[in-house]
Order: sequence, then structure tokens, then C-alpha cells
Amino acid sequence: MLDKIKILHIDSNNPIMMDQLQAAGFTNHEDFKSSKEEIEAKIQDYHGIVIRSRFKIDKTFLDKATSLQFIARVGAGLESIDCEYAESKNITLIAAPEGNRNAVGEHTLGMILSLFNNFNQADREIRSGQWNRESNRGHELDGKTVGIIGYGNMGKSFAKKLRGFDVTVLCYDIQGNVGDANAKQVTLAEFQQKVDVVSLHLPWTPETNKMVDADFIEAFAKPFWIINTSRGKNIVTADLVVAMQYGKVLGAGLDVLEYEKLSFETLFQANETPDAFQYLLNASNVILSPHVAGWTFESHKRLAQVIVDKIIAKYTL
Repeated sequence: MLDKIKILHIDSNNPIMMDQLQAAGFTNHEDFKSSKEEIEAKIQDYHGIVIRSRFKIDKTFLDKATSLQFIARVGAGLESIDCEYAESKNITLIAAPEGNRNAVGEHTLGMILSLFNNFNQADREIRSGQWNRESNRGHELDGKTVGIIGYGNMGKSFAKKLRGFDVTVLCYDIQGNVGDANAKQVTLAEFQQKVDVVSLHLPWTPETNKMVDADFIEAFAKPFWIINTSRGKNIVTADLVVAMQYGKVLGAGLDVLEYEKLSFETLFQANETPDAFQYLLNASNVILSPHVAGWTFESHKRLAQVIVDKIIAKYTL
């Protein structure tokens, strides 16, 4: 009897989610404004919760969620959830990396092509009346070696987008045997010896936190471009900036920033602009976007559909 399963939605999502869950027979309630403490006061009444990134689902929250059977995050990462503690309480964790992997792959490719061809700089100059051809001479992607760190849903989607280019694609992942026809899996040492472009497609975990630091960057044999559409805290921004200043990093496309709050809705933890970020704002070889690589009109709908399908499958298969 699915009508006995009560689901609380604490973030807005595509309407198809509510429509289809209602049609399947679940009881659904929405609360997009209450504080974490107010949600905690009533979470014991619910069997499922659907979230994006409004607040962290921690031990305190989970201890109050005495009836909870699943947590569904409409996105790829689960870093806002204490996953180990939730699983210890037999709570099913549901995510939707399938829902926005295509969007991330396209956004990553767009950032590389824009960096290589100075699109942002050339556009600004033309609008200000400058016609500078030589300083906007670009690079071609063909002939380069593109390296992907993290070869899951997002990394594989990006590698697929590269099939139309004459490039060598390498991947590095802590999991074994994840390479495929689109990317050859190699050791980190080989990766750092060969690549011209680095694209990060990692979750944010204790192992990946501040992974790209000065030592990591210095280990690369060649100067390289870097793209980050994963999580901002995987890069030490100050170290990245130093590497850009002395030419080890040739350019950066950053959809995510170290300074983001957990909700992804606000940029800075404080009201001041860090020096490293000020450098990025002024640099012509940097492209920034506001954590939207996986947030297209199409993925908005697809993410919701994936979550709906997984919730229904939990109770009907």
C-alpha cells in the first residue's frame, strides 16, 4: 500500500516528480521554507525525504528520523548526507548521476573549446572596439592528450563527447578496470607524464578534498589546462593560482569553486573576496560558471525522472 509511504520534499524540483509519485500512490508533502530544526521536529512522521542541497543530513537529523526508509538526492553527489550513519540505520540512499551526466559532459567540452579559442577574451575585446587577431590565436584540441580523473558517470559522458576529436583520452580512477573504448585507464604517474588537459569528475570525499594542490600540480611533466565540473574543494585555489602565474597551468575552466557553501546557492562563506579568487576574476585564461554544468533544462527533468523511477522501484520490484 504505497499510500502508507509518506514522502517529504524539502526542495523544489521538476513537477513531473510530484505528479508521478502522486500517481503511483505515495503520500507527498512539500516544505521548502522550514529550517533544519523545524524539519527535524516532524521528520519522524516520514518514510522518505527528497532533497537537493538545502542543508546537511547529519547524525542529529537521522536520529530524529525514526521512520525514514530512504533519502533521495536530486543530483549526483551524496556529500551532504552522513552516508555511513544512514546506511547503519538501513536507510536507502538514492542519487541520480545518470540524470545530469550528459549535461556535465557537454559543459566540460564547451569549457575546453572556449579556453582553447579565447572566446571570452575575444568577445569582450570586440565589444570594446578592439580587433586583436594575434593575441586571440587559439589552440586545436586535435593531437592533445586529455586526462579524466574520476571515470564514473560524468567522466564517461565527457569521454564519449571527445570521440569526434583526434585526441588520446586517458583516465585515472581509484577503482580498477573502469576504462573502456573511449578512455584508457592508467596509473596516476603515467597520467601525470602524458596529459595536456585535466578534467576532474570526482565526488567530494576526505580522499579527494584538496587533492589538486601544489605537489599534485608539480608532478605533471608538461604545462596543462584544467577543468573542474566536480566539486570546488577538490582544488586548492591558491595553489592553482600560483601554478597559473608561473605557467604550469595554462588555463582553467571552473564550474565549481572552493568558496561555495554546501547548498551551492551562495558563493562565499564570508563577504570578502579571497585574493586567489580575485586573480581568477581578472585572468583572461580562466572561464567561470556558477555550478551549472549539470543543471540544464533537460537535466532538470531527467534528474527528477531518475529519482522517481528509483523510488518506485524500491517499493515495487
